[in-house]
Amino acid sequence: MSRQLRHNITALFTLQAATYALPLISLPYLTRVLGTENFGRMAFAMAVIQYFTVLTDYGFNLSATQRVAIVKDDEAELSKILSAVVALKFMLCLAGALGLTVLLYFVPVLSQDWRLYALAYLAVLGHALFPVWLFQGMERMTAVTACSIAAQLLSLLALFAWVQDADHYRTAAALQAAAPLAAGVLAWIILWRAGNLRLRWPGRRYLAQTLQEGWHVFISTAAISLYTTTNIVVLGLLTNPQTVAYFAVADKLIKAVHGLTSPLSQAVYPHVARLGAQSRDAALAFIGRLLRWQSLATLAFSCGLFVLADFIVRILFGPGFEESMPVVQWMALLPFVVGLSNVFGVQTMLNFGLKRSFSRILLGSGLINLALLVPLASHYGAQGAAASVLMTELVVVVLMGLSLAREGLLSRLLYRSAA
Repeated sequence: MSRQLRHNITALFTLQAATYALPLISLPYLTRVLGTENFGRMAFAMAVIQYFTVLTDYGFNLSATQRVAIVKDDEAELSKILSAVVALKFMLCLAGALGLTVLLYFVPVLSQDWRLYALAYLAVLGHALFPVWLFQGMERMTAVTACSIAAQLLSLLALFAWVQDADHYRTAAALQAAAPLAAGVLAWIILWRAGNLRLRWPGRRYLAQTLQEGWHVFISTAAISLYTTTNIVVLGLLTNPQTVAYFAVADKLIKAVHGLTSPLSQAVYPHVARLGAQSRDAALAFIGRLLRWQSLATLAFSCGLFVLADFIVRILFGPGFEESMPVVQWMALLPFVVGLSNVFGVQTMLNFGLKRSFSRILLGSGLINLALLVPLASHYGAQGAAASVLMTELVVVVLMGLSLAREGLLSRLLYRSAA
């Protein structure tokens, strides 16, 4: 493992720890101050807004990162990629704002609290502005890590200062949404001071090419939202804010645990892209080692979550959230399963030319989740939604494994993981 890769993994672990640890500091405070009903309202709004974040990100966090990693020493090409992605992100952000306006006008469950959704949309603007994909592709994560942590700390302090009772749930949503916006502003100050990249109109043909390159990843991330974000949205539409709250806090906990390994995935993705361009065998050997060690770590996390679910829920979320405990147990296996699908899908399929199969698997699995979610959530509430997520993620791993087996990659990958 190169020194640069170790450096980026360290920076990304720091960023990911802050991304999930700081909300886990605020989460016990918010669950106790807002209560189950208003916490559920806020969680539902943030889930709705997540659809627009997926639209704005589009898939550039993988497709553009891969392009930047390959041409990172060519400043002219980097400037062209930066200009195209920024232009497209803001176009998509504007389109999303118009779409949200239409929804707020025509959908009663949203229009009755339109201010909450308008404030939460700040997160979409922040994700459009924050060029994490650029720094990640250039393997310069220290600066962007500092920006993100600083912004999240400010958001956390503001939450403690300004969210004092249950009626402040809109303020809580706005302050959490403002964190990526502040981080984006800081990151652009760093880019401006560096002075080696320039924004210029890339031309319609280049914009179209950039959109096309990100299409399959966008479909994949949109499909993933069908069995992540959609669960909270469907619960909110079929049940009540309290049930949303029971599922949402468990979901945040599971994502925080899974987030402990996400930096490794993010850091090695551009590294694998370069290795694959030079030698497929070297890339497979690297991915095999990643599969072995990541699987062991995530399996340990999953076992710990299942055994300690009752203790964790009582300590973190406080009175009124006891019904989240079985939800956590249903979802405890997810860090292990999602870790497998990341290695099979993101690291292997995307880097070995299987983008179309990757997006089809995720889209099909998202539709399977919807088919399971509606009846399960209707009859079993938050636990039904958790069971739907687990079954869907298992389907994803199986289908990805079969796809790799058809290409002759699975056996080679497993052999190298056992070596």
